[in-house]
Amino acid sequence: MKKLGVIVKEASQDRIKDNLKDSNAVFIVKYSGLSSPDMTSLRQSLKDSRASLFVIKNAVARRALKDAGLESLVKSIEGPCGVIFVKDEPVNTSRALCNFSKGHEQLKIEAGLLEEKLLAASDIQAMAKLPSKEVLRAQVVMALSSPISGLVVTLNQVLAKFVYCIDQIKMKREK
Repeated sequence: MKKLGVIVKEASQDRIKDNLKDSNAVFIVKYSGLSSPDMTSLRQSLKDSRASLFVIKNAVARRALKDAGLESLVKSIEGPCGVIFVKDEPVNTSRALCNFSKGHEQLKIEAGLLEEKLLAASDIQAMAKLPSKEVLRAQVVMALSSPISGLVVTLNQVLAKFVYCIDQIKMKREK
């Protein structure tokens, strides 16, 4: 019969593997020095961006990441770490992390993984500065429609000048 500690570690490892399968991105943070209410606040801000923070023993996290083929993230797991699994947009989660870390210096963003690409802390902070997906879509639509709008305005001006010219000729002949 297995010991309770071994069962808990195996369950945690399986939970990490399941979350890795369902995640678009993974971030590693160090939370040493954060109080329990601060951790609750961090979890709530991550929940709003469809992400979850999972705190686990480093050995279990390393084993789960190695089994999942993510050896590049294993180096980032030192000391009290948390693994953030992003279910939705990584930009929103990185923005929530950066906003939270501004008010809580104890939270340190260590590394991340996005589409099998290792991200440094600076990459995650740069991602937080990106506009949202809706804003980017609007910018693309505006960029695509701008030349067409310019052409329509130009053709309309030519037509308006032609009508104005004919109107002036008509007025001259009436005099």
